[in-house]
Amino acid sequence: MKTILVVDDDEAIRSLLQEELEEEGYKVLIATNARDALKMVAAEPLDLVILDIRMPGMDGLEALPRILGIKEGLPVIMNTAYSQYQDSFMSWAADAYVVKSSDLTELKEKVKELIQK
Repeated sequence: MKTILVVDDDEAIRSLLQEELEEEGYKVLIATNARDALKMVAAEPLDLVILDIRMPGMDGLEALPRILGIKEGLPVIMNTAYSQYQDSFMSWAADAYVVKSSDLTELKEKVKELIQK
């Protein structure tokens, strides 16, 4: 079973993603902030990370290079409500950029695509 780490400070988003991805057959781990996510990336065998950008403390753009520094080649999907970050140089290191939506079709497709590589 493939393992996905969902990093988001919004409890409703975390719960929705966990439920939907578990229904797709993935094991889902949760981090409520970037610092906890970095610890989990170092400790857990992960296949993919779904990372929010706007979070208190360390944001997703700051966490992304640190995550990749711990586990080079780990696929990361930036998942944010803000499309303006898509052009940010830091977000280019991510494997995909998905704008949050109540329709999770695009996110699920990106997960499936990246996790099968």
